Amino acid sequence: MVKADTKRNKAKGSDIATRDYTIHMSKRLYGVNFKKRAPRAIAEIKKFAQKAMGTKNVRVDTMLNKHLWSQGVRNVPKRVRVRLERRRDEDEEAKEKLYTLVKYVQVSDFHGLQTENVSA
Repeated sequence: MVKADTKRNKAKGSDIATRDYTIHMSKRLYGVNFKKRAPRAIAEIKKFAQKAMGTKNVRVDTMLNKHLWSQGVRNVPKRVRVRLERRRDEDEEAKEKLYTLVKYVQVSDFHGLQTENVSA
C-alpha cells in the first residue's frame, strides 16, 4: 500500500512564494526549427514554471519576452535567469486561486548561480 503525496502537493501550491532559477534554454531548444525557436522558448519557460511552482496559470512578463526575442527568432539566449512569483489571483471567476508570474532577472555572469528563495 502506497501513501498519497498529499503533503508534497499541499506544500507546493498552498502559499505565496518567490524563487530565482537559471533556465538552460539550449538543451530545451535542441533540434527545434529555426523559425520556431523563440515561440518554443516561451512555451518551455511556461512548462518549467508550471512544474516548479505547481500552478497551471503562468504569465510571462514583457521584459522576459523582449529578452528572448532580442536576438531574433533563431538566436535565443543560451541561458536565462528568471524569477518565479506565485501569487493569489484577484479575479473572482478564476478557476485556480494562484498563478505564477515569470520575470526576467538581469545578471552579468551565470557562473555559480543556484536556485534561491527570494524574500518578498
